[in-house]
Amino acid sequence: MRAEKIHEKASLFGEAVFAADDGLITTFAVVAGSAGATLSPTIVLILGFANLFADGLSMATGRYLGLKTELEYEEAEEKNIVYHTPPLKSALITYLAFIVVGFVPLIPFVFGLGSTFVLSAILVAISLFLIGGFRSFFTKKGWMQSAVEMLLIGGGSAGLAYLVGYLVENFLTKVTP
Repeated sequence: MRAEKIHEKASLFGEAVFAADDGLITTFAVVAGSAGATLSPTIVLILGFANLFADGLSMATGRYLGLKTELEYEEAEEKNIVYHTPPLKSALITYLAFIVVGFVPLIPFVFGLGSTFVLSAILVAISLFLIGGFRSFFTKKGWMQSAVEMLLIGGGSAGLAYLVGYLVENFLTKVTP
């Protein structure tokens, strides 16, 4: 396989993993922060979907503009690098991965399943573990190590979101009129 194709595939795969992780974590951050603040499931859905689509689009357009800027800079400097991922393709992969995987934390709320926050947290943990494990098939790193790494990093972010929601609800809102 030519080096250009390997670079493009690696770049797109990296974008997909990054966007899937970010979509999962930022959407769950809304769920966790809302749970920490004891907000209603309706508010969780409103905030969750707003985050899912707006943040997904923001990431995709940011990726598009970033790659386009890189290409234009190289062109202006007359130093064209051979290995590039097409900006539009990268943006599309970013958006799709963000939206599809980022929907996971909202599933219990959309379908009104039992303990929505607990189920959402379990789905997120499983998803992080699986994405990390899946990543290892392409990186040739240890499956378990890759899965646990992603679970711990993502879990830490989710825990922080819950803590912020809890602290704001229980302390900040008590101080302000």
